Amino acid sequence: MELLGIERYTKYVGEEMVAAVFRAARPLYGLRLLHINATFHGGGVAGMLHSLVPLMNDVGINADWSLLYGDPSLFQVTKKLHNALQGEPVELTDREVADYLRVSETFARYSPIADHDVIIVHDPQPLPMIRYQQRENPWVWRCHIDISTPHESVWEALKPFLLRYDALVISSEGFRKEDLPVETHIIAPAIDPLSALNQELTANEVERKLDQYGIPRDKPLLVQVSRFDKWKDPLGVLEVFRRVKGEVDCRLVMLGNMATDDPEGPQIFAEVLGQVEGMEDVHLITQTDALLVNALQRAAAVVLQLSRREGFGLTVSEALWKQTPVVATNVGGIPRQVLHGQTGYLVEPGDYEGAASLVTRVMQDPELRHRIGAQAREHVRQNFLMPRLLLDWLKVLAELVL
Repeated sequence: MELLGIERYTKYVGEEMVAAVFRAARPLYGLRLLHINATFHGGGVAGMLHSLVPLMNDVGINADWSLLYGDPSLFQVTKKLHNALQGEPVELTDREVADYLRVSETFARYSPIADHDVIIVHDPQPLPMIRYQQRENPWVWRCHIDISTPHESVWEALKPFLLRYDALVISSEGFRKEDLPVETHIIAPAIDPLSALNQELTANEVERKLDQYGIPRDKPLLVQVSRFDKWKDPLGVLEVFRRVKGEVDCRLVMLGNMATDDPEGPQIFAEVLGQVEGMEDVHLITQTDALLVNALQRAAAVVLQLSRREGFGLTVSEALWKQTPVVATNVGGIPRQVLHGQTGYLVEPGDYEGAASLVTRVMQDPELRHRIGAQAREHVRQNFLMPRLLLDWLKVLAELVL
């Protein structure tokens, strides 16, 4: 008999976890819940919602998902806010602030908020909507980015909106804000082992997918899967590759799509393109292809994640799930996934020599890759799969509405 719902995850997380999800959902049957974010694809937030929303419905919650629509000028402003929350000094003009608030007000007036019992707002793009609604139900702000050291003036400007929320959900203890007296919960993101991004692939399927994009397997692959974003340090990835290439004849693949709410992506990609001109064995890919990501993470000898700031970085768990060692920066939620010396290795941002040395070591030691890979998959299985994410949300929702 074919399993259609959360039972499909039993082989990964066990019957006790699935039973715990159903127990937690029981008092929430019929709850009408609305997720609001700014993009349907590109990045980890949309990826999680594609799995989380159907699973919430499967266990008895009436979960919907709505997108904040805006023109490119809005996303220029919200990208500034994103950067400011991650610590970059940013100044917003009066016109930019007015546009930001205007879009939130319009969307709040015409979105189906009144039809739902709980509203979950993801990240800064729809944050001010709460100001323009009659309060009849709990609102939650789910912040997926690193707010450990936000730019002070922008943080102070956003706090009046945040104070209106009934709860805040962050990804890591390091993001907790002592100056924000709002109930705060920590929920680590998670991957879906059944999605095209993470489903099992045979060696032949991996080979065919790489052939489709002209990526040979004649040399070890070094891979980073990230949006072309300055916070992901793509130029640093090139620097690490240059150093590793001097020790191990390998190839670099950098794959990053262009999220619709990130106007800086094309500019960053152009900078990377200029740097790789004349370099051998570098492949830049911007297509959105989940199976390609899957195949690359399986084929890689090492996956890099050199973020300078990172809310969590689900591409790390994706690679670890596929038993591929990860060398990553010690920022944000990454250390929850990469246990140094056990599931991969950590370096400080900007330590390209250290990163290159670790990549070289792992590439040259197949036994080390195998040991770390096995430990990595088990760590993700226990901590970062979709049923655990669903269970955490059910517990938070119960606190809000019961």
